[in-house]
Amino acid sequence: MPRRPVAVFAIAPWAFGGVFPVDLLTRLRQLVDIDPATTFTSFDGPAAAAALAEAEILLSGWGCPRIDAGVLAAAPRLRALVHAAGTVKARLDPVVFDRGLVVSSAAEANAVPVADYTIAMLVLGAKQVFGRAARYAAAVEGTPRDWLSGEGTGLHHCTVGVIGASRVGRLVLRRLRGFDVEVLLHDPYVSAAEAAHLGAELVGMDDLCRRGDLVTVHAPALPETRHMLDARRLDLLPEGAVVINTARGSLIDTEALTRSCASGRISAVLDVTDPEPLPPGHPLLALPNVLVTPHLAGAQGRELRRLGEFAVAEVGRFLSGAPLVGRVEPEQLPYIA
Repeated sequence: MPRRPVAVFAIAPWAFGGVFPVDLLTRLRQLVDIDPATTFTSFDGPAAAAALAEAEILLSGWGCPRIDAGVLAAAPRLRALVHAAGTVKARLDPVVFDRGLVVSSAAEANAVPVADYTIAMLVLGAKQVFGRAARYAAAVEGTPRDWLSGEGTGLHHCTVGVIGASRVGRLVLRRLRGFDVEVLLHDPYVSAAEAAHLGAELVGMDDLCRRGDLVTVHAPALPETRHMLDARRLDLLPEGAVVINTARGSLIDTEALTRSCASGRISAVLDVTDPEPLPPGHPLLALPNVLVTPHLAGAQGRELRRLGEFAVAEVGRFLSGAPLVGRVEPEQLPYIA
């Protein structure tokens, strides 16, 4: 019987059980030799050195140390890195690709709950749920409670601006097909024809801001995307517009957003902030028309299993020589989220 390839886990214990429940471990162990009782969050020490010396596949996740030249030197047999989480950008030194390693990420699987969160917030934001709920809760006895009046609210016939045709952005565009909305897309790497295929009108950033009743951000954090929603562009948004950010906090100028929301002119839903987390007492945390969530749009709880399923399937594809669904190419590394 041929020897199965040796694999090693590098994932934080808090995430391990959710990403790799027992049945997935059983399936994985039919493909590779791996010790489910051992997972590394540091490659220092003799145990890690011994494991790396034999490893052909590294199954990583949240808590994985950075993979650099030193790690590669300790892992001469390593052929593939399969990341059972989202981005690998902060985990990999480009030397990984120089060594010829195959890299795969479960970012596509992690994008699913982010897109679901975004759609939920588009629906709630369009109804102005957060500000109206705050006013309802604060109403003085004997005064009208703000729950009947919904003039100018609702997602129906809204214009939704999507910034970035990333994995998440494309899933959001696909889900928006189920709503009677006009969809705008800004992405400098997408043609008008491709945008139309995605169900959107390709527009410039300023035009998207002028026309968008709701604007949702799905672009990567790059030097050229920092503060892409700055004070000038936030001022272009229509009165009552809602900004949703599940991408990276640096894409929005926090001070300018705080001023715009504090004035009551626009609202915001922020799963990411700059800085992250916001300091205690920051105005955005107290504004009734702003919802700040603690970077939870990605896989959580029961959703973690989807990442493990993706990773185990990728290991199977790698070993059979089939194309990897989540393969990361070296030229993509600077531009991914």
